[in-house]
Amino acid sequence: MNDLAALFATPILRLGATTVTLGQTLGLAGLVVIGLLALLVVALWRSAKQRSAAAAEAAELARDAQSRMAGILQAQSEMQGRLGAVAEVFGARQAELTQSIGQRLDAMTGRLGQTMTEQTKSTHESLAKLQERLAVIDTAQNNIQSLAGQVVQLQAILSNKQTRGAFGQSRMEAIIADGLPMGAYEFQATLSNGNRPDCLIKMPNESPSLVIDAKFPLEAWNAIRAASELDNPGEQPKFAAQAFRRDIEIHLKAISEKYLIQGETQDTAFMFVPSESIFAEIHENFEAIVHKAHRARVVIVSPSLLMLSIQVIQAILKDARMREQAHLIQGEVVRLMEDVGRLDERVRKLQTHFGQASKDIDDILVSSSKVTKRSQKIEALEFGAQGTEIDDVKAPSPRGIAGTGDKSVSSSGQLKLRVVDEGD
Repeated sequence: MNDLAALFATPILRLGATTVTLGQTLGLAGLVVIGLLALLVVALWRSAKQRSAAAAEAAELARDAQSRMAGILQAQSEMQGRLGAVAEVFGARQAELTQSIGQRLDAMTGRLGQTMTEQTKSTHESLAKLQERLAVIDTAQNNIQSLAGQVVQLQAILSNKQTRGAFGQSRMEAIIADGLPMGAYEFQATLSNGNRPDCLIKMPNESPSLVIDAKFPLEAWNAIRAASELDNPGEQPKFAAQAFRRDIEIHLKAISEKYLIQGETQDTAFMFVPSESIFAEIHENFEAIVHKAHRARVVIVSPSLLMLSIQVIQAILKDARMREQAHLIQGEVVRLMEDVGRLDERVRKLQTHFGQASKDIDDILVSSSKVTKRSQKIEALEFGAQGTEIDDVKAPSPRGIAGTGDKSVSSSGQLKLRVVDEGD
């Protein structure tokens, strides 16, 4: 017993200054168990009450569900009737819709067929036009191929120095022959120093002739164009430009030394460039060459500038020919003035004749006017017994009228006059 008491008095927990023994712990556990049993009883009682309330509520819900089910069954029967009516309406509408869709499909099929026919016709027409255009393209391609062959031939001509010189020479000769008369120029003439320029234009009034050179160096120019077309040109364009500048300077010096002769040729010569693009390139990128040409008294001309110069020379030649024929023109003018003087004298004589004739016509008009007035007066008079009579008037002698002597108009020697009525 004492051992049990000692066991209950054994401390098992210390909280600060408070010591909790085993007996205290068992007492607290018993109180907790009792409290839990009480709570369990209360919970069971509440659960039974809730179950009874739930059973009552479930019964109420069952009755409500049965009433609702009856309403649902009734509504279902009504719905089945309505669905039957709707099915009939839908069936009729579906038949109408099927018929309408069939009609529309037929119409659409007809339109599609017509459209396909028209599209097929349009496609055939387009293909026909395309074939025509392809034929035109084939013709143009053949022309292009022919032109390419001609360009290749031209390139071959320009690559040959002699044929290139002939090409520039022929173009220059065509321009000069079209612009100047025969005898005003000479091709491949020989100068006093033995040199032969491409063309020598004879100036009027025994002036020195004008020299035109057509041998333009194109090798360096072709090298420039070939270098500019390379993918990695490097220093080649620069070297080609230097070679082109050197060739032009040498050619300018040769023209100045060979063809500029004091008293025989003009102080300036023409260097003909057979391409407008080369002429523009020289003036745009090689300005130093243009200045050296001016200092060397050589003018670089393109085909258009050469044509303009030829037109100016043609005007000068025409003016010179007119000056040579000036004395003939003056003689013709003198003879023309003499003819004009004679014409003026004859016109004045004719004017005098016209004046005299006009005066005679005026006199004739005065006489005819007097005769007209007298005839009107005579017309206003009438011989007869009716009307107012004027007696004791002696008739004029016939001498006053015809100069035949004094005779009476009537046996009584009196002239009776009456006033004629206006109605007569």
